[in-house]
Amino acid sequence: MNETNGNSRNKLHGLWALTNRELKKWLKEPILLVMAVLQPVLWMGLFGKAMNLGGMFSTSNIDIQNRILPGSALIPAQPGYITISGTVLSQMFADMGSSVMQNIFGVADYFSYMSVGMISFIVMFTTMFSGMSMVWDRRLGFLNKVLSTPVSRGAIIFSKVLNAALRSMFQATIILILAVIFGLQVSSTFNVINILGVYAAIFLLCAGLSSVFLALALRSTKQETQMAIVNLINLPLMFASNTFFPISMMPDWIQAIARVNPISYLTDALRQLTVLPMDVSLLTIDFAYLCIFAAVFSAIGITLSWRFLTK
Repeated sequence: MNETNGNSRNKLHGLWALTNRELKKWLKEPILLVMAVLQPVLWMGLFGKAMNLGGMFSTSNIDIQNRILPGSALIPAQPGYITISGTVLSQMFADMGSSVMQNIFGVADYFSYMSVGMISFIVMFTTMFSGMSMVWDRRLGFLNKVLSTPVSRGAIIFSKVLNAALRSMFQATIILILAVIFGLQVSSTFNVINILGVYAAIFLLCAGLSSVFLALALRSTKQETQMAIVNLINLPLMFASNTFFPISMMPDWIQAIARVNPISYLTDALRQLTVLPMDVSLLTIDFAYLCIFAAVFSAIGITLSWRFLTK
């Protein structure tokens, strides 16, 4: 019994030691910490605020001088026409922008929609580059040293998953704080407990997606190979999802991809927890999909680690 407990403690100690090493490498690089803060600021400040889609429907962009509209003879200024004053049209179109945004995006402004999608964007890129550290560990000889210790091979994989998850949670917290400062409008159902749900959804995606890229990097010794894989996959994952645009407005063939894309389920869960009125049934579906995705690909990653990580 004591021997079993000792082995369990050793495994956990090895997992924490490897995770702590990954985090220290990140913390010892100030430029990485600066980029973690600067990148969301640039995207939200430039892209989020510049894409003022609601402003496209404002009265300033519509010529609302006296217009003659066909189809009625109530006030026959000309046969079959009526004259509507600019004041009446101004009142008609005053709230059109927010109404259109509400119907399409579910929120009154695009910034709130996009800023939550930024969390998925950052999480995706953080997990994608988790495989890069595996390549470097192999090239520098550190991986061989770890394999000569009692640390399990599954712990090697899971330490990098935990590193990606903790970094993603840190960046997500920064994004939410900055988004609120920039004007994020949270829903009436948002509370502190919802933040825990945000972290849980992020962890599930990181567990599955990091395992995918780590599995691809297990036998790789070239950094260029991993970069090519990341560059090939990042655009389909990002734009064939609801990160920046609703799935319902996409062409049918892209919708088919977006509806199985795990990024779409993470983004929808995050929006349900922050800016949209919470729909428990939809949120349950999102978490169920993320749980299945994390369980399947984590199992694949650990299985491949036992097969391909050789001493």
